Amino acid sequence: MSTIAFNQFALTRIADFARSLSRLHQASRRRIVDDDQIDREFNAVCLSVWGYTTDDFSDDLFSAADHAWLDTLDEAHARIFAAEQGYDLVDDQGMLTDWWGYCWMILAEKRGLLTPENRAAARAAIEEKYLSAPNVIGVIVAR
Repeated sequence: MSTIAFNQFALTRIADFARSLSRLHQASRRRIVDDDQIDREFNAVCLSVWGYTTDDFSDDLFSAADHAWLDTLDEAHARIFAAEQGYDLVDDQGMLTDWWGYCWMILAEKRGLLTPENRAAARAAIEEKYLSAPNVIGVIVAR
């Protein structure tokens, strides 16, 4: 008998927040969809679920072991990991297309990286990157 049992009704079903993103992925099979549009929808899902996006913390905050683990993550292990943390990565069609990105967010939450301080530092780094580019005279940020 399995040692892993999850109450599926106690899990946060990310698919419930990702309907628009799933429709975009389906549409991308029939026509060209702008990558920025997909990124915006992914970020909208992350904001709805966690209140943060992958832009709100630096990849450098993860340990080398975390990076190695994420690099070897497959769908089966991602589903188990997510469920252990209280999330469901499955919709009516199967695994969510962006399951790896959601695992990134789940791990960031687990490591305590989703903080206002990390958000401010990440945003400052992004602004600095843009300001250091040639021909950029300012950065407009919605807060």
